[in-house]
Amino acid sequence: MHQEHAALNLKPLEALIITLLILGGISYSIIFAGAVPHIPVVFAIMGLIAYGLIKKVSITQLEKGLIEGAQSGLGAIFIFFLIGMLISSWMASGTIPTFIYMALEAVNGKFFYAIVFVVASVIGMSIGSSLTTAATLGVAFMGVSSALGLSDAITAGAVISGAFFGDKMSPLSDTTNLASSTVKVDLFEHIKTMAWTTIPSFIISLAIFAVLSPGEAASDFSKIAQLKKTLLDEGLVHWYSLIPFVILSILAIKRVSAIITLSAGILSALILAIFVQNSFGFEKVMSLLFSGYASKSGSEEVDALLSRGGMESMMFSISLVLLALSMGGLFFKLGILPALLEGIKGVLNRVSALVAAAAGTAIGINFLLGEQYLSILLTGNAFRGPFEKAGLHPKNLSRILEDAGTVVNPLVPWSVCGVFLTGVLGVETAAYMPFAFFCILSPVITLIYGFTGLKIEKMEKKAAV
Repeated sequence: MHQEHAALNLKPLEALIITLLILGGISYSIIFAGAVPHIPVVFAIMGLIAYGLIKKVSITQLEKGLIEGAQSGLGAIFIFFLIGMLISSWMASGTIPTFIYMALEAVNGKFFYAIVFVVASVIGMSIGSSLTTAATLGVAFMGVSSALGLSDAITAGAVISGAFFGDKMSPLSDTTNLASSTVKVDLFEHIKTMAWTTIPSFIISLAIFAVLSPGEAASDFSKIAQLKKTLLDEGLVHWYSLIPFVILSILAIKRVSAIITLSAGILSALILAIFVQNSFGFEKVMSLLFSGYASKSGSEEVDALLSRGGMESMMFSISLVLLALSMGGLFFKLGILPALLEGIKGVLNRVSALVAAAAGTAIGINFLLGEQYLSILLTGNAFRGPFEKAGLHPKNLSRILEDAGTVVNPLVPWSVCGVFLTGVLGVETAAYMPFAFFCILSPVITLIYGFTGLKIEKMEKKAAV
């Protein structure tokens, strides 16, 4: 999807009006009508096609725009399938349950908020889902917080901060894979680049939560103890269950391709699952990899944590990615996005302005649409060209997509994450927002890096032949 392929040459004002109409319609459908993002995006595609036909663009060219947009996401889709298989196999091998057990071991009455933040971070990284972490362990922590007589708002802020740190830095996360694939950056290179802004945000957040925490408090930790006992009773906690994680880490450090690295993680976990699971035959393996792992422990919290994964679980994300990228293809083909960038090119001649514009766009789409996937996809496609033209490595952009896209969504009261988290934790978005320190710090630090030039990497110039 490049500017020279645009079928129309629009004025920036016309492009802006069309964009506001499209995004406004999607925003209304998601926020006020409660629609899943797929439906308004399909209607947006229909509207763009109608606009193209009115402008005398042939249906052949419009179809080509749709196809070109969707094609750009095929690499990501294959990675998404592998991620689904990895999660289910790591559940069966005990890899993820062992991580959860180790994290729960750290929970005690000392420095409660800080411990909640760290444990939620570990669990989030282990399962690659911020919302699942918040809806399971987060709920347990809220119960403990009430028993201690501590602040529900700060506890919720600690849970959300940790869950989104883990989601952001996990190779199992759909948003992490989406951000890296949208701008064509290796998954593990993307995670490594994010560390420059994410680790400072984590350390500062941890320090604040430690200061806010009571020095020591006595309470009934029976909920946490019950979760640990259930994991042990299910026979899912073993030291050797961490072998797949070690293999994946070594391959990632050696910069082996994501496809090979994830495949190795899946195969090693399946071999281990033979020893961990009872009657783990070929038929069960096939079902596990497609439909995911189904926990039947009898504990609602544990079952919600562990019943995850499989190729099937990624279909929601994959279908939305294909639709959003197809819509993006039409934005390019109809000359809408090139016209918008042409209108602001005067302020994109400096690195600081370019970083600020990309971050502002990601944040703005979160507030306008309430959807983090679309924030990543639309911002990534819009700024990939300008970043390349400025000689900046695309991993700078993929980092911004997460710093100002992924982690901002829970701060928006009408967003998908904001509504969900308020429902499960029982704390209003406005109440926990001031204490979601990690989510607040991430976009701030990425803007600081942009204005100072710190860790903004340039593309390597090819030597002349």
